[in-house]
Amino acid sequence: MEAASDQRRSVNGDGKGGAKALLRVITCGSVDDGKSTLIGRLLYDSKLLFDDQLAALERDSRKHGSAGDEIDFALLLDGLDAEREQGITIDVAYRFFTTPIRKIIVADAPGHVQYTRNMATGASNADLAVILVDARKGILTQTRRHSFIASLLGIRHVVLAVNKIDLVGHSQEVFDEIVADYRAFARELQFDTMQAIPISARFGAMVTSRTEALAWYVGPALLDYLEAVEVEPGLQQRPFRFPVQWVNRPDLDFRGFSGTIADGQIAVGDAVVACLSGRKSTIRKISTFDGDKTRAARGEAVTLVLDDEIDISRGDLLSGADGRPDVADQFAAHIIWMHEEALLPGRPLLLKCASKTVLASVTEIKHRIDADNFQKLAAKQLALNDIAVANISTHEPLAFDPYAVNRTTGSFILIDRMTNQTVGAGMIDFALRRATNINWQAVDINKRQRMRAKGHRPAVLWFTGLSGAGKSTIANLVEQRLFALGCHTYLLDGDNLRHGVNRNLGFTTADRVENIRRAAEIAKLFVDAGLIVLASFISPFRAERQLAREILEPGEFIEIFVDAPLAVAEQRDPKGLYKSARAGAIRNFTGIDSPYEPPQTPEIHLNADGQTETVDAMADRIVAYLRGGGFLK
Repeated sequence: MEAASDQRRSVNGDGKGGAKALLRVITCGSVDDGKSTLIGRLLYDSKLLFDDQLAALERDSRKHGSAGDEIDFALLLDGLDAEREQGITIDVAYRFFTTPIRKIIVADAPGHVQYTRNMATGASNADLAVILVDARKGILTQTRRHSFIASLLGIRHVVLAVNKIDLVGHSQEVFDEIVADYRAFARELQFDTMQAIPISARFGAMVTSRTEALAWYVGPALLDYLEAVEVEPGLQQRPFRFPVQWVNRPDLDFRGFSGTIADGQIAVGDAVVACLSGRKSTIRKISTFDGDKTRAARGEAVTLVLDDEIDISRGDLLSGADGRPDVADQFAAHIIWMHEEALLPGRPLLLKCASKTVLASVTEIKHRIDADNFQKLAAKQLALNDIAVANISTHEPLAFDPYAVNRTTGSFILIDRMTNQTVGAGMIDFALRRATNINWQAVDINKRQRMRAKGHRPAVLWFTGLSGAGKSTIANLVEQRLFALGCHTYLLDGDNLRHGVNRNLGFTTADRVENIRRAAEIAKLFVDAGLIVLASFISPFRAERQLAREILEPGEFIEIFVDAPLAVAEQRDPKGLYKSARAGAIRNFTGIDSPYEPPQTPEIHLNADGQTETVDAMADRIVAYLRGGGFLK
């Protein structure tokens, strides 16, 4: 087991077990530039593989390899069957190894454009990026895109590895030309360091050792450089940041706050602040798995016990009394969109920053960035892999730092509320402050007083369904019945709003989202006035109907699904819209070339096929629901 013993010697380093600095590296670049091969060769030449790993690699090389009779080092990283079948990297693969000098974690990022989101994930924790370039092809689109994302995600150190240098005759002229092209392109990315190295990953040239064929190159080999580069000095001087992951209370005598220190250091007796509330206390105890400590620093998992019983829960952020983070409910950020469905401004999402999850939405896309040339392009929505600068609003204040100051408290992910999928990632640039002279105006008459004066509970009856389903007809009948009962009502009709407050909106998906957002806010004002609001909108997307529900108090939103099959609605076609849509005169028409997402659990489900129930019976059913729910006198 010679390789194994070599590895143990490497792990132990000088045999004294001293702590070694950790370097996080990501390899990126275009497809087939040799990223996986480079990492495999790095591990092989460093004698960091066990005998059984070598045997498996030789066996897999015969079965899946693309290097003829030789070992295909890429197979050490391409672990998925799909990767081996296609000869590409799809997911991010991580490898950890240690040398006598430092510990290194390498992330192998995919090169295909459709997996750009995977590359961004791997880069989010990296200190240094190894950008591979095929010496035969030079700087490509993905080279530019990955370099830009690396810079955006805070990577300040880059190795330009010009690979396959053997295929251009180990030419210094080719190498110098590629380096010059890259330096000219990367000047705007403001990397702190950029080291160019000619390599042949397949044959190991300049990976761990020098070669006579590249005698003209006088710089370090790749591994030598990775062992020597200084990427992040002075960590302990940064402000203390501690996202609370768990309130630890095993019994009545112990209450601590568990998590991992995101930055800085803390000691017993130090003053801390709960950033959202502003409440102060001091550290009484620092507990760890290995026992209590007097001091802890970045990266350590600890439980902090405070002198005072202040209100802190999961998601809160503790900081030092000096150097507090920003607290705001609006901020500007760079966003990388990672989902096939477009990002639409105004659509509610979940935003997770450190351990805090809040409801949020993108309020404005300032511009989209062309990663190839850094041009700023106008955009109303974002497609898969798009990068943009946008304004974001959260439904409650959030404690954070700019990403340039702290990656942990300055980064976030966006989560789809329906599927719980991660659909985007972002880096906070700065807080957006509301004008200080804009405050809530206190009023003497509130919603409950208006409700008592009117003699009924306010609510929103939200009618949703296809065009021609009968929403407006049924809503009109219900309003007539409620008016006859002495109720104070108002009917909000989608067509009517488009003649006024929504007249500037079209029928794109983004405009439909904004149309419903405005309608929901108007309905909320009428509810505050104590009215029963009848809102008749196609409102095709569940997310916007959920937004309308959530901005109201519990029980005030009543979703009514007017369920008419498309064939029936199209047969009625009271306004001739389906006919125009079929002829191509109307674009983005719901049910034809734009989707309708039916309610999954509406309060009232009406079968509007024209045969099961009459419109009068359906109207009576809605009034009966209001009576049974205590909304009417």
